[in-house]
Amino acid sequence: MASAKIDIVGPNDIPLVADLYSSVFRPARDQAFFKRRFQGRYNVLMLVASLDEHPVGFFVGFELKPTAFFAWLYGVLPDQRRQGIASQLMEAVHSWARDQGYDSIRFECHNQHRPMLHLAIQQLYDIVGIRWDPDRGENLVIFEKSLLS
Repeated sequence: MASAKIDIVGPNDIPLVADLYSSVFRPARDQAFFKRRFQGRYNVLMLVASLDEHPVGFFVGFELKPTAFFAWLYGVLPDQRRQGIASQLMEAVHSWARDQGYDSIRFECHNQHRPMLHLAIQQLYDIVGIRWDPDRGENLVIFEKSLLS
């Protein structure tokens, strides 16, 4: 397992997060996509995971409600997967959210993203629902984890 350095980054690092996103997901997204999503959001958190000073993964989330934090995006570069980087990002988010006083973390995942589904189960998330995504024409699995225990 690789030992990634996980850093909290700020608004000036949106270009880096957008580049990482576009290296992981399709369609590619620009800085404006992230800035729009952050409008009106409270407690936005962006993390970047690095190996040997090279960014290899990221996380973006924000407050869903005063007691719950929403994990919007996790991503790890394809060549760096299966090294525990996503787990390290997830654990960093859990720690940060707990320190901020959140009771739970929630995220949604498409059924075809099997490694993320497995990671959620490994990290003791519960499946709390399913939501239809009209943009993709697919269901999303909704996961939630209590931070109180």
